[in-house]
Amino acid sequence: MPSIELHAAQRDDLETIENLMQFYLYDFSEWLPLKLGGHGFFNFQPLLEYWRNPATRPFLIKVDDELAGFVTVDDVVHLPGAHFNIGYLFVSRRFRGQGVARFVVSTLLNQFPGQWQIFHIDANQPARAFWARVIPQLTGGEFTLHQRSVDGYPCTFHRFQRS
Repeated sequence: MPSIELHAAQRDDLETIENLMQFYLYDFSEWLPLKLGGHGFFNFQPLLEYWRNPATRPFLIKVDDELAGFVTVDDVVHLPGAHFNIGYLFVSRRFRGQGVARFVVSTLLNQFPGQWQIFHIDANQPARAFWARVIPQLTGGEFTLHQRSVDGYPCTFHRFQRS
């Protein structure tokens, strides 16, 4: 079993996260019409307001002391009463299928008690399978499902309380 760690990102780490965002967008280009710019990068505006929001909590994911991805918890919610949301979750392909994302989500749910929403774009089959497997395990089956459109894309939301 690899050693998985979640580190609260510091201001100096935000550039690293925004660099990793290119890989996140690359993965999402399979399900969304994201286009590469003429310079070979996805057109991505730095998330200055997102990072400035005190409710946004970015984390770096490390596996065996090696950078493996990032995750953010925020308050960008679509379901009334929810307080926490996973804004971004990216695990580098090399570390997928090893329990890294499950560890990260479990750790965050324990760290931030309250009403959660976690959602995925329905077209993203790997996310759909992951959340369908992990949410029932981490909530003891105590969650509700909701269908909503976000930016015109059908999404599935999981809502639950974490004590």
